[in-house]
Amino acid sequence: MIYALDHEDAIIKDFMKGTEAEYSTWDKVQQTSVDNPVVLRGMTKGKYIHKCWKDERTFYYIDTGYVGNLSKRKHYHRLVKNNVQNTQVRDVPDDRYRRLSQRHPEVIFNGWKPQGRSILLVTPSEKPCKFYGITRQQWIDETTAKLRQHTDRPIIIRDKGLRRERVGGGSLFSQLDKDNVYAVVTYQSIAAIESVCYGVPAFATAPTAADYVTLKDLGRIEQAYRPNADQVRHWLKWLSYCQYTVPELNEGTALKIIKMYNLK
Repeated sequence: MIYALDHEDAIIKDFMKGTEAEYSTWDKVQQTSVDNPVVLRGMTKGKYIHKCWKDERTFYYIDTGYVGNLSKRKHYHRLVKNNVQNTQVRDVPDDRYRRLSQRHPEVIFNGWKPQGRSILLVTPSEKPCKFYGITRQQWIDETTAKLRQHTDRPIIIRDKGLRRERVGGGSLFSQLDKDNVYAVVTYQSIAAIESVCYGVPAFATAPTAADYVTLKDLGRIEQAYRPNADQVRHWLKWLSYCQYTVPELNEGTALKIIKMYNLK
């Protein structure tokens, strides 16, 4: 039995329809066997996630999808087993990626852009900071100090605004061109994924779904990672299998895909 921790959340409700999950409170879940998984949404549920890790209780985490986020509405949601980010790239068919790229051409990788000049520092929001036990300003200060040890490139700071502020002219893609960006440095943001899709190397200092195509060591800022096109497309095929539409959630398709390909 899968227990849902927030039956009033619309996306959790969709997941429940497709899996016959039942609503329960956290206190009641704690009285059941750890063999009973839970499903939860958002990093505000951090204390439950950490407890699941400690108890080795399986959980399914739902949050914003990885790609296709240029519109004002969320069309995709990630569903991750036992983590908040998918990190283990698998061999999967290309059918989902082909469909995704037809609807969202921004995920078509056309090679790496000519090297730019500046470094774009995309700051984390407070939710992941709290989850990992840091502060936003602490990350900015420490990251900037580390970069200054290894490069004299100008550093531009981009804060995460409201969703409507991150589309159109306010999108990351627009800023990459406008500010002649050489590399994006972020904590765990989807910005790392968008940057690579656009052909600009990225660094992510926390675990992220972009680990396969990015670096974490800021000491290598002047040797930014540019994997070949086949590697990037292999990663994008997998990424398209790690996010789902609402119908795929409420029909149970998302959970079936995770089990079929052992996605983590």
